[in-house]
Amino acid sequence: MTACLPRFITDRHQRVLNAAARVITGMLKFDLGLSDLLHSELRWLDICQRVQYKLKVTIYQCLQNRAPQYLVDCCVRTSDVSSRQRLRSANQRQLIVPRHRRREFGRRSFSVAAPMVWNSFPDSLRDPTLSIDNFRSTLKTVRGATRHVAH
Repeated sequence: MTACLPRFITDRHQRVLNAAARVITGMLKFDLGLSDLLHSELRWLDICQRVQYKLKVTIYQCLQNRAPQYLVDCCVRTSDVSSRQRLRSANQRQLIVPRHRRREFGRRSFSVAAPMVWNSFPDSLRDPTLSIDNFRSTLKTVRGATRHVAH
C-alpha cells in the first residue's frame, strides 16, 4: 500500500522496536517468537503497519474536521466538486486523488496517499456516521488492515 517508507529505513526502526520489546520482555536477541510476542502480548504493530494505521485514522479525522486545516484541505470529497457530482465515486463517498509527478515521493505525500487509501476502503468504513471508536474497531477487522492496534 502507499505511504510506507523504503524498506531500508523501516528496517532500522523495526530493529529499535524489536530491541525495546526484548528489554521489556527479557528475551534474548536470537530467541524465537519475538514477532508473535510483539503482536499478541505487547499489542504493538510493525513499523509499516503502524504508519498505515495512523494514516487511516488521520484521514478519518480530516473528514470529521478534527485535524489541522492544512491536512483537511488535502481531503477533497468528489461530491464537493461541482463538475464531479454526477460520478459514481461521488455517491460512494470517495476522495479526489490529485495528479503527481514524482513516482515515489508523490505517492507518499499525504495529499495523494490519503485519498488513495480512503478510496480503497469498503463502504462500511467510509460511513460518515461512524464514531472514531467504531472506525478504529472496524478498521482492525478490514482486510489489509492491522492485526492488533496499540493506541
